[in-house]
Amino acid sequence: MAHTSVEPSRSDADGTGAPGAAAGLLDATRGPLHPLAAATLAAALDVGWADPAARHAPGRRARSLLDTAREVLATAMGVRPEELSVHASAEEALALGLDGLRHARRRSGTAVVAAPVERSVVLLRAGDGEQPSVSPSGRVDPGSFGRALTGPGVAAAVLQTANGEVGTRQPVDEVAAAARAAGVPLLVDATASLGRDPLPRLGDVVVADAASFGGPPLGLLAVRAGTRWGLPGPRLPAEQGRAGASPWVPLVLAAAEAWRQSEPAGAADAGRAAALVERIRATAASVPDVEVVGDPTDRLPHVVTFSVLFADGEVLVDELARHGLAVGSGSACTSSALRPSHVLAALGVLTHGNVRVVLPTEAVAPARAADVERLCALLPGVVTDVRRRLGTLDL
Repeated sequence: MAHTSVEPSRSDADGTGAPGAAAGLLDATRGPLHPLAAATLAAALDVGWADPAARHAPGRRARSLLDTAREVLATAMGVRPEELSVHASAEEALALGLDGLRHARRRSGTAVVAAPVERSVVLLRAGDGEQPSVSPSGRVDPGSFGRALTGPGVAAAVLQTANGEVGTRQPVDEVAAAARAAGVPLLVDATASLGRDPLPRLGDVVVADAASFGGPPLGLLAVRAGTRWGLPGPRLPAEQGRAGASPWVPLVLAAAEAWRQSEPAGAADAGRAAALVERIRATAASVPDVEVVGDPTDRLPHVVTFSVLFADGEVLVDELARHGLAVGSGSACTSSALRPSHVLAALGVLTHGNVRVVLPTEAVAPARAADVERLCALLPGVVTDVRRRLGTLDL
């Protein structure tokens, strides 16, 4: 695998002391950088600051670094470097990927087939496309998806590799086969799974998030050769014609370094994370009137969500934060606003008392196992205290 030429200083090379790492971090939806990625970012400020489109020496140096980093990230996604573009966020990459498919297929229609558990940015663009049904665990029904693909005016389809909120894996192989049979291009959303779970080499368009493997929150958009894809208007000048300007090179180098460091340890880290998630699931399920959601076995190794009856998700998050534990609540793709989760609503479970844990890797959070044990020790008492405070304890 290609190696970026920006190296961290020797004092940081042992991978300890992740800059910005939070004590008790159990919500890594946007977590700290892998420590060596952070060191690479700092080093790259001196050599990769220039516009890679510029013709002067610093610009040519930045271009060379960007090309090398792109090769690493393309390998991560199983695509060729010329198929990959880098964007400011996963949401932007998803929007561009879907917009390009719809525009290229506008003579066929504008509808997008997408299940109700997809990310908000997808659902906002789905238009009047038929929504395939999902099971109570959040798994898309392949038969329902296949029937929706044959409906009138379908331009494209979208499917997650796994849901980032409840962890349930999706039937990507079956849906991809149905999409090929129907002649409908498929966008595969791997934003919750790249680097944490094996990536199926499927999809006409694939989108990922560098934050999922300890990089900065950059969107990675791959459009496979031969896919009908294009944006309205003249071709844009950067990133394979998909962006108005090149990405900031130090961030892309940090993303590439995060992949280089996390990929070799991925399988072992996933095994340990799955055991910790199982511990959380068992503890939550033992608390009265708490429901653990998502598939119990066919799921991402690092994600778990549970819903607490007679409690408020925001209050639970605040109370756990008071004990030094950072967890999430609300919708995973709009967590800053703590809005009720459309994913949980689609599953038919409680939406206002949910707690979401997205475990970081051990490299980012060396105290991960201890933090999980502390969460499990505190959770029953915290739930009781919150219910008592809200006056719902005896309901």
